[in-house]
Amino acid sequence: MTGETPPPAAPRTSRAATRKKRRLYIVLAGMTMLGLAAGLTLFAMRDSLVFFYTPSDLQGKEILPSQRVRLGGLVAENSVQKDGATVRFIVTDLSAELPVVYTGILPDLFREGQGVVAEGNMLADGSLQADSVLAKHDENYMPKEVADKLKESGRWQEGAEQ
Repeated sequence: MTGETPPPAAPRTSRAATRKKRRLYIVLAGMTMLGLAAGLTLFAMRDSLVFFYTPSDLQGKEILPSQRVRLGGLVAENSVQKDGATVRFIVTDLSAELPVVYTGILPDLFREGQGVVAEGNMLADGSLQADSVLAKHDENYMPKEVADKLKESGRWQEGAEQ
């Protein structure tokens, strides 16, 4: 032996600490993948999301013509105008009104004073170009938001509640 001292040994990490680090990395990678999958799913669904509005909700709100809208309310009395296959009517929540234009066959239960949900795109003039119209299906049905607006205005009939 020459008298030289050997270099100091590198500190040994315990196997438990190595396993904990490995587990931490696996959990972090899993969480990253889960977040990425959720983000991609929401990104893919962005065009199919349709928000429900009442006419009062749409007052003063800037809706782009390309944005799909689901409008719910009551068909206003004396507002239905038929011109061949094109029907024009007004949807109201008793606080505000919004004109709707629909081309196609209306549901059998569609009539003035009844609940309706119309889905389509907003036009530049502030009306809705509907591509689907749903009418209430029985005496008890009414969209929740419309029922809430009717209750607020005092025109809700208790016998019509779900």
